[in-house]
Amino acid sequence: MPNLLWLHADQPRIVQHVDDTFRRKVTQLYRQSIPANGAVLDLMSSWVSHLPEDVAYRLVVGHGMNAQELRRNKRLDRFFIRDFNKEPSNWAEKDNTFDAVVCCVSVQYMQQPECVFAEIQRVLKPGGVCIMTFSSRLFYSKAIQGWRDNSAFGRVSLVKQYFQCVKGFTAARVVTEVDVSSKPPNAWAALQDRVTKLLSGAAQQDPFYAVLAYKEAVLAYKE
Repeated sequence: MPNLLWLHADQPRIVQHVDDTFRRKVTQLYRQSIPANGAVLDLMSSWVSHLPEDVAYRLVVGHGMNAQELRRNKRLDRFFIRDFNKEPSNWAEKDNTFDAVVCCVSVQYMQQPECVFAEIQRVLKPGGVCIMTFSSRLFYSKAIQGWRDNSAFGRVSLVKQYFQCVKGFTAARVVTEVDVSSKPPNAWAALQDRVTKLLSGAAQQDPFYAVLAYKEAVLAYKE
């Protein structure tokens, strides 16, 4: 059986996988949650960044499955290629490096999430935030069965469990609404979004879900 995360990974996908409103919510949540001049690790990234363009960061590191896509991402200072379904642990990144670790619309493809989240906890600085965002869209053949067969509530609960399985995270918080009313969409992006929806027959906005937690500043002492 082929590794599902690598299925067609050698072919760049220079497309948007969620609508413009969803992407603006991701960007606004990042703006609210990630400190300016911080170090950010963007997991399972691609050719586009959802980090706010008007905020400067000291370091942005990307991870993904396709070097062609990642080279097009102008926000990345560097990137690395790694198959988390084969090698979920022992990343080269050092302990306590990043102020934020983010992953947009890709958590559903992790086959060994506990190992990946343990590495996220390791590379985060104390007090650093991990933000997982996702919608209802997915590549059906690539997503794990526990995601495919679940409801929206079940998927949110699943990501919360990923955090709970790793010692050193705060209680996970769920966000389903982010105010983007003061930040109108780019006109060209909005037009593209409308055309895509018309061609696909989609009438509704992509639902927005975010689950985030922080690395505990000091681990609780236990006898």
